[in-house]
Amino acid sequence: MARAQTFRVCHGYGCNFQTKVTLTGADRAKIASIMADGRKSAEAERAAVRRAVQVFERRSTQVIGVTDRPKMDFGAGREKGQMDCVDESTNTDHFLRYLQSAGLLGFHSVSRRDARGSFLDGRYPHFTAVLRDRSGTLWVVDSWFEPGGGPPDVMRLAEWKQRGVGGAR
Repeated sequence: MARAQTFRVCHGYGCNFQTKVTLTGADRAKIASIMADGRKSAEAERAAVRRAVQVFERRSTQVIGVTDRPKMDFGAGREKGQMDCVDESTNTDHFLRYLQSAGLLGFHSVSRRDARGSFLDGRYPHFTAVLRDRSGTLWVVDSWFEPGGGPPDVMRLAEWKQRGVGGAR
């Protein structure tokens, strides 16, 4: 059985709180099994990443003791368990880097987090974790729109960059 892996999970908006979350050997085995389903193609791997992020988030909310609500509530900063896009993208980025270091990504590598929006363009600034496929195409893994443990959006970065006007997905 796989050994435990510990993360510092950000929450409370802007990583105001950090809680140690350990993926047990059973958690890691489940994640490895999910990722094994993605070995056929880059598309299958992205689908597996989407499911694996859900497992990681469910474990995180279980340890924190509070399930993150979807999106963010303005004025709910410094609320234990609630996550803005900074928290979500940081946590997802760390988890994706774990998948990469464990050899569970075969078609993608982890790229730097990215952002869209600047107020001036009618969009609130929003951050996401990013994967790069072998062709160089960048893909977002954005779990902010769903409650903790919900399926993250996985789409081309170029498409994601065009979205977000008025808080829309």
